[in-house]
Amino acid sequence: MFGSSAGLIIAALIGIAVIVCLIVFAKVHAFLALMLGSFVMAILAGVPLTDSFTSFTTGLGSTVGNVGVLITLGSMIGVLLTKTGASDQIVDTIVAHSSKKALPWAIAAVAFIMGISLFFEVGLVLMIPVVMSLAKRQNMPAIALGIPAIAALGCLHGFVPPHPGPLTAISYLNANLGITLALGLLIAIPTTIISGPLVAKWMAKAVPVKANEAYASSDTSIAVEDRPSFLASLMIVLLPVILMLLNAVFELTGLDIPYVTTLVSFFGSSVVALLTAVIYGVFALGLKGGRSFKEVNGLLGGSFSSIAGILMIVGAGGGFKQTLVDSGIADVLGSYLVELAVPIFVSAWLIAVFIRLATGSATVATITAAGIIAPLASSCTTAELSLIVLAIGAGSMFFSHVNDGGFWMVKEYFGLTMGQTFKTWSFSCTLISVIGLIGVCILSLFV
Repeated sequence: MFGSSAGLIIAALIGIAVIVCLIVFAKVHAFLALMLGSFVMAILAGVPLTDSFTSFTTGLGSTVGNVGVLITLGSMIGVLLTKTGASDQIVDTIVAHSSKKALPWAIAAVAFIMGISLFFEVGLVLMIPVVMSLAKRQNMPAIALGIPAIAALGCLHGFVPPHPGPLTAISYLNANLGITLALGLLIAIPTTIISGPLVAKWMAKAVPVKANEAYASSDTSIAVEDRPSFLASLMIVLLPVILMLLNAVFELTGLDIPYVTTLVSFFGSSVVALLTAVIYGVFALGLKGGRSFKEVNGLLGGSFSSIAGILMIVGAGGGFKQTLVDSGIADVLGSYLVELAVPIFVSAWLIAVFIRLATGSATVATITAAGIIAPLASSCTTAELSLIVLAIGAGSMFFSHVNDGGFWMVKEYFGLTMGQTFKTWSFSCTLISVIGLIGVCILSLFV
C-alpha cells in the first residue's frame, strides 16, 4: 500500500504504534500484539495478503531455534540454583562475612552473581526475602539494600547474556557472544556500582521506608546440611561465564594451540557452555541431599513452564524483525539513520529507549531495536557489533514506569507509593541506561 521509502517508514511506524496501543491500552499479550503489529505492517508495506504471515512465522522459527535453547538451559540452571538451596548458600555465605556498612555492597555482589543465570523477575523474587530480613535485622531502610540488589539484576538483564534480550540482539546482529559477554560485564560492573550502592544511601534518605515484614522471612525448605557448598553453588553460575570468556580471549588474541584451541572453541560456544553447567549442576547440586535422578529430572522439567511466555515473546519479536527485513522497511530505516549522521550506538540506544517507554518491555524494546538497526550494522567489526548490542540493552532499561511489570513488582514488594517508586526504581533504571550508553561510547574508543 505504501510502496515509496516514506510510505515504508509510515508502515513501520503504524505497525509499532499498533503494538504499543495493544500492549498499553488494550492490555493484549505481547505475543499477540507483536503478531498483529507485524501483520498490519506487512499489509501496509505491500506484502500480499496470503503472504502476510510468512515472514513472521519464518522469523519466529529461526529466533526460537537460535535463542530458545539458550533460554531453556539458562532456566534449568536457575531451577538448580533455587531448588537445591545453592542460592541460599551463596547469599548466606557472602552476607555472613559483611559488616553493616558493607551490606549494600554485599547484597549487590550476591544479586550480581545470582543474576548472571537468573531472569530479572526470578532474581527479584529470590532477593526480596534476603533484603527485607536483613533490613529488619539491621534496622536499615529497605531501599538501602533493595536498590543495590535490583540495580545489579537490572544491569545483567540489559547487558549480559544468557538473558533473553542480549541473546536475541546477538543473534540478529550476528555478534560474538563471548566478546559481548566480556564487554557487557565491563559495563555492567561499574554501572551496578553507580546505580546501586552509591546512590542507594541518598535514596534511602529520600525514601526511608522500613522493611516490608510480609516478605521478611528467610525460612527455607532446604536444611543447611543438605545444601551444596558455597564453591559448588558458585561454580554453576561461573562455569559458563568462564568457558565463554576463555573462548573470547582465544578469538581476540588469535591463539592457535593444536587441540586446545578446538576444545576451547567447542566448550566456549554458548550452547555447550550452558549445557556443561547444567550437567555439572545435576551432579554437584541436584543429587545433593539424597535426591534421585528422577527427582532431579523432575526439577529440570519444571523449569519449562516458567519460560514458555518469554520464548513466545522473543519468537514473536523475531517474526516482527523478519517482516521488517523482508518488506524492505529495515533497509529504508537504516538509510535514514545514516543520513541523520548520528553515531550508530546512539541511534540504537534511542530506538530502544523509544520502544521501552512506549511498551514498558525491555525485551520487546531490545528485539525490535535490534531488528531495525541490523541492516545498518552489517559492515561493523566484531567488537562494534557487540557494542551495538550493549547500546540497545542500555536503551531498553530507560525509565521503567507504569507500563512495566517490574515497576509494579518493586512498588508492591517494598510497599512504596507511586512517587517513591519513581524516585528509586525508575531513577535507578535511567542511571543504568545513561551510564551504559556512556560505557559503550568509552569502550568504542579502545576496541
